[in-house]
Amino acid sequence: MYINLTLIIELIGTVAFAASGAMVGIRKKMDILGICVLALCVAVGGGVIRDLLLGCTPPVTFQNPIYALCAIGVAVILFIPKVRRFIAHHDRSYGLGMFWMDSIGLGVFTAMGVQRCFETVPEAGIFLAVFVGVMTGVGGGVLRDVLAGDMPYIFVKHFYASASIIGAIICTLLWELLFPGLCIIICAGIVIILRFFAARYHWSLPKAEDIQN
Repeated sequence: MYINLTLIIELIGTVAFAASGAMVGIRKKMDILGICVLALCVAVGGGVIRDLLLGCTPPVTFQNPIYALCAIGVAVILFIPKVRRFIAHHDRSYGLGMFWMDSIGLGVFTAMGVQRCFETVPEAGIFLAVFVGVMTGVGGGVLRDVLAGDMPYIFVKHFYASASIIGAIICTLLWELLFPGLCIIICAGIVIILRFFAARYHWSLPKAEDIQN
């Protein structure tokens, strides 16, 4: 049951992140290959970084193709002409779609990073678990933005990496107290809720341009 729950949660995050990558590729007017590559990078990039940090080689992505196939499938579906035109010409829908897909992916993969850390290194401390969780959550998005020629989302958007850090800390602190699956759901939920309220109430960290001379 736990393994099935973990797989389902991971696939939800994979679909969400793949969709965000494909949507960016469509907006950048990439061809089908470029869109698939972008979707694949954002969907599995954080997991690859996580596994390399933990010394798990080859990374899980290359051992089980279901994640890569899922990401490519999402990209192909979004490349369907009607869907592609809708994404390209409806700014509000695009913005909302990107926000929710990115938030869901961030929450899920932050939680899965913490989980994989404790599975691989049972004696892991808070710093390692949180670091791995955050890198898993934000890694794919950074790859997407760099490949698309944009400033990485985590450096300019409201409360992105901060939400991942808070979720990872809470997940780590609860890990020994609750059922792992419940910790994963709580962590993902907290990250998504924080992202929602940050967007709703315009929370953001101080920026260089805010400094008064």
